[in-house]
This record gives sequence, C-alpha cells and structure tokens, in this order.
Amino acid sequence: QVTGHLDDCTCDVETIDAFNNYKLFPRLNELLESDYFRYYKVNLKKPCPFWNDNSHCGIRDCAVKPCPSDEVPDGVRSGSFKYSEEANNLAEECEEAKRLGAVDGSLSKETQQAMLQWTRHDDSSDSFCEADDIYSPDAEYVDLLLNPERYTGYKGPDAWKIWNSIYEENCFKPQNVKRPLASGRGDDGGHTFYKWLKGICVEKRAFYKLISGLHASINIHLSARYLLQDTWSEKKWGPNVTEFQQRFDEVITRGEGPRRLKNLYFLYLIELRALSKVLPFFQRPGFQLYTGNKSQDVEMKNLLLEILHLAKSFPLHFDENSFFAGNKKEAAKLK
Repeated sequence: QVTGHLDDCTCDVETIDAFNNYKLFPRLNELLESDYFRYYKVNLKKPCPFWNDNSHCGIRDCAVKPCPSDEVPDGVRSGSFKYSEEANNLAEECEEAKRLGAVDGSLSKETQQAMLQWTRHDDSSDSFCEADDIYSPDAEYVDLLLNPERYTGYKGPDAWKIWNSIYEENCFKPQNVKRPLASGRGDDGGHTFYKWLKGICVEKRAFYKLISGLHASINIHLSARYLLQDTWSEKKWGPNVTEFQQRFDEVITRGEGPRRLKNLYFLYLIELRALSKVLPFFQRPGFQLYTGNKSQDVEMKNLLLEILHLAKSFPLHFDENSFFAGNKKEAAKLK
C-alpha cells in the first residue's frame, strides 16, 4: 500500500482513497451493472494491425471462440443447462478456434431484441466519431458482467512485445534510456531512467505516468481475479497475493512497484478531471442512455449525473492549466 503526496499535482493518496472507496466506487459499480453499460459490441476477429500474432493464451478457456448467439441453443444461452449432444458438438467446434479472451457471448432473446432498438436509436443520433468495430459485420455483443477484466494466461514474448511497444513508441523516450525492470536495462536500479524522467517537461512526464498507471490497473485486475483452480468441473477465481507482490512489492521490484501504484493514482486524477469537465454534455435534456426501458433509462441517467456531479465536487482536482504553458512552439508540437 502506498501513501503520501503525488508528484506533479496537489493531491495525495489518502484523499483519493477516501473519495473513491466511500463515495464514487459504490455508485459507479451500480451504473456499470445497468444494461446500457454492461453490453459492448466488439469485433474479436480483427487481426492485429502491427504484427502477426497467434493470439494464444496460457489457459484452456482463453482459446474458446464465442459462438454466434443465433447458433447457440436456448438452454446454452440461459447459462444453466446440461449439455445435450448437439450442444456438446457445438462446444467442441468452438474450442477448436483459437483467439485471445474467454469471451462469454451468450445473450438472451430479449437482450438481442433490445440491441436492435439501441442500434436504431444510435443510428439516428449524431456521433462525434465512428467506432469501426460497431459497423463491422463480424462485430458481436458481449456481456461485460460475464466477461470481467481478469487473468487470461496471456504472457511470455507476445505479451512483453505489446507493452514494450507501448512504452518504447509512445513515451518520448530515447532508446539508450532503459525502463526499470526492462530487458537490457543494466543494474543502476532505474537511476538513469528516473533522472531522465525528472528532467523532461511535465507533459511528457505525465504521459509516461498515464501509460504506467494503465499498466498497473490491468496488472491489479489480473492479480485480484486470478484463476486459482482450473478443472473441468470447477473454476475458482480469486486474489493471488503472490502475483500482486511480484508486480508491486517494493523489495521484489527494487522500488519500482510503489511508483507504478502512484502512477495509477495519477491516472485516476486525470480521469476524474475529465469526468468533471464532461458534465455539461450529459446534462442536456436531449441526451439519454437509451435501452428501450424508459424507467431504467431515466434512473441510470440520473445516476450518471450524480456520479459526474460527485466527480466535479472533488476538492483537489488535477490542474490541466499546468500543461502547455511554456514555450508556445514546443506546446503546439506536443499537442
């Protein structure tokens, strides 16, 4: 557990913990369980645009391709059934497909019908951007409550390649400066890296912290929801303390773990500030969270606005005015 002041802002860990744990998190959890936020449309068949990747995972479930909902028997979609011969054959065909993510693609008939109404509503609304996946013929809805962020067994060279590319190609870092714990970093305990990081402008330093905070968030999720037991009859998920310590313990990570956790708090502050600034958009009378269930839609919009007002009330917001406040040419280049 980390404590104390956060660099490059006026807030501290304890203030964020109290605000999130007792005020924001309970309301946010309720919102995320609503129909509007729990169903997500995505194209899971899209190939990696950067390099050839076999997308293999380290655990059996991770290689299961979700079957199209209209091909799955009603009993299978219900989630409580005993396999018929037909369902078994279908499951075996799905197991042969290899793809990252044990996605549970089951949706009820009622949900499928509701999705059509949502799509018609979205098509009639103005969008500030287009999400490619939504319009792909291979896109399908997944239930995020059935597919929480958790351990997938995806590790080794392929996983390392992804994060290494994210850090090396997006964080303004020269190649001769090695990240702490990265391959070929040397044994200076990260001194060279943090000397470089401290010497660059706040905008570049903040960008690195945001990437590191995102990385920490993902690692916390996979440690908190780890596959502890995997048999054909039972799968047991739960916290894996050893996995968490390997990624964040101060001694094991040579001091890098606490820095990662503080970067997660920094990321939280940026996201909280973004939520506070977007409030006027969602306050518009014409905006609605449309699912076709009018009473629930109204209730969820009110809850969303409550969360955004709560975010705005946070006393120690990150001050984005500290960004791009120096040399105008350099600021324009960074933007």
